[in-house]
Amino acid sequence: MSPALKHFLQFKDFSRDELEHLFARTRVIKDRFKRYQPYHPLADRTLAMIFEKNSTRTRLSFEAGMHQLGGAAIYLNTRDTQLGRGEPVEDAAEVISRMVDVVMIRTFEQDIIERFAAHSRVPVINGLTNEYHPCQILADIYTFIEQRGPIQGKTVAWIGDSNNMCNTWLQAAEVLDFNVHVSTPPGYEVEAARAGLFTTTHYEEFADPMDACRGADLVTTDVWTSMGFEAESASRIKAFADWQVDSDMMRVAADAALFMHCLPAHRGEEVEAAVIDGPQSVVWDEAENRLHTQKALLEYLLRGRVED
Repeated sequence: MSPALKHFLQFKDFSRDELEHLFARTRVIKDRFKRYQPYHPLADRTLAMIFEKNSTRTRLSFEAGMHQLGGAAIYLNTRDTQLGRGEPVEDAAEVISRMVDVVMIRTFEQDIIERFAAHSRVPVINGLTNEYHPCQILADIYTFIEQRGPIQGKTVAWIGDSNNMCNTWLQAAEVLDFNVHVSTPPGYEVEAARAGLFTTTHYEEFADPMDACRGADLVTTDVWTSMGFEAESASRIKAFADWQVDSDMMRVAADAALFMHCLPAHRGEEVEAAVIDGPQSVVWDEAENRLHTQKALLEYLLRGRVED
């Protein structure tokens, strides 16, 4: 029997129990992959990947992941489809979801993916929106677990823009019971409603990024200018000048602190080269784990809980 229809549009769409299941499955699936053991639970299943924003890691990880699970992935760019000519999102969802088994969308406003999911007969995955990036945080948290053990009770320092990555870290902290220290320049603070938060129990804001990093188990950041905000690049570079993650910030973090970045990175802007290329950085493991966590996610959405 097929599992009940479920979407992954925000991190908080999944319970702690579901997320822990995904992390456990990621470990199993990754181990099989590393030992060259074929695993094809999604044979004859098809993923449609709809892109309105450019991508490297998202497209590659979903396309390769679906292939490794025995299925197929179809790339659709809105410029090359009727969506680019004004076809209603709702109509596209009705048609596309009758021809494939799961849909991943990388777009601008969260409202677009919510409308698509409301009219889809199959699971819909958020591959990135302006508001959230749940697949990336899934990989980031798994990377932390793989390197340092459970994240519960730990502290993550978010330095920079309160963007889709920051919003998703804040949601994850509520679901998985860890803490986030946020430091942003004035005018770029967390918007609780946009982040989908109801309490401040799991996060604290700091005016000084050094204070946010003090004692943190993980320090993470993102580019200062996200896709869609290029017109603000010059003003953002000026505003964020003191929010570059550097060696001094990593020194005040916990002794075993890790550094993460979702990539692509701009060395000399949001992160010092000595940090991203240094011994505390796990950005390449983090990037690879997009592949493995998303395979666990696809398996769960299409087959439900698998325990083998």
